[in-house]
Amino acid sequence: MCHYLMSPNRKHRLRLRRIDRSASGCGFIPGNRITLLQNGEAYFPAIETAIDQAQYEIFLETYIYEDDAIGQRIASALERAARRGVTAHLLIDGYGSQDLAQSMQNRLRASGVNALIFRPKVSPWTFRRRRLRRMHRKIVVVDRKIAFVGGINIIADRTTPDMPPRYDFAVAVEGPLVDVIRHSSQRLWSAVSWRHCRKRGISAKTLPASTFTGGEMRAAFLMRDNFHHRRGIEAEYLQAIEEAKDEIILAHAYFLPGRHFRHALKRAAERGVRVVLLLQGKMEYLLEYYASRALYGNLLTAGIEIYEYRTTFLHAKVAVIDGHWATVGSSNIDPFSLLLSNEANVVIEDETFGAALSESLKGIMATDGYRIMPDSWKKHPLRLRFFSWLCYSLLRWMQGISGYAPSADRRVENE
Repeated sequence: MCHYLMSPNRKHRLRLRRIDRSASGCGFIPGNRITLLQNGEAYFPAIETAIDQAQYEIFLETYIYEDDAIGQRIASALERAARRGVTAHLLIDGYGSQDLAQSMQNRLRASGVNALIFRPKVSPWTFRRRRLRRMHRKIVVVDRKIAFVGGINIIADRTTPDMPPRYDFAVAVEGPLVDVIRHSSQRLWSAVSWRHCRKRGISAKTLPASTFTGGEMRAAFLMRDNFHHRRGIEAEYLQAIEEAKDEIILAHAYFLPGRHFRHALKRAAERGVRVVLLLQGKMEYLLEYYASRALYGNLLTAGIEIYEYRTTFLHAKVAVIDGHWATVGSSNIDPFSLLLSNEANVVIEDETFGAALSESLKGIMATDGYRIMPDSWKKHPLRLRFFSWLCYSLLRWMQGISGYAPSADRRVENE
């Protein structure tokens, strides 16, 4: 009521909710069945089976589409669907899939698959905002029956045959939430199709509604784009963190949260909530790897537990809070996901689902997690800590000159 009496953090949280939460697609819908899929060994057979059972339409969105054994396998499924009259849409990102062979694209289009590229122009020499806005979503929607949302790209999840797979997740959604996800995919496809000056948009035929009635889970679909849903995923995370009473577990490949997100985690730890971070332990991208480690000292001092997954590459973007709030999706906790890219997450309010995800995360931390202890971290060589802060500063500078946030967002950050 009296804004001048509110703390800056309180004003920020209220503004995020007011601006975005109602427009983010985040309305919890009951009656769903959400199945957790861990790694490609569960995900790829599931989407292939769904594609083979499609009768009317398919939407497949992926940041990376690789012309490897998995890419060939999914391409064959799409081709089979197109040959039997299913309208198949494939949307790939121009940067993430820049190495996809033209022969693969031609093969798909020749078989009747509608394939489009999101922002095909890529330049390594510019930080202009529109070049950094990528389509990072990983979604498959088949008819109005089933949808898949998560962090898994169309790429083999083992870098070598003898190496464990990337640690990652997706969900299979059945129930009324499928229509919400399908609508989002339709809108994005139409927007990209319009930019490509394609007259072929979405088929006008009406699909029969799903007859699925076996679900009991409340779930919501969250998206992030640069138009109407700029802060929806971040706002939902912040609200769940602020309401946490017992435990917060976040597992993210790229973790570079802004000041307000960090403060929310530290406030949770201060009021007795166990806050656990499972982060990438193997170096994939030098700048991001060391930039995220620049924050370790401050987080550890606040009582936050940090584990690094070093067995193979961590690619998960998931969280469980108080055992009943969980999210699985494509959004990392870094400025590129929260402020630039097109992202998609599913949030599930269900104790059974939360327990399954929590069990997986705690199990991997127990067997393959390396805990970073505050005392040992303080003993790290000064040169490494300095290099981490140098990488952090460089990354923030790169984001600043890209103009990723409008002046209104910068005002919020500075309040």
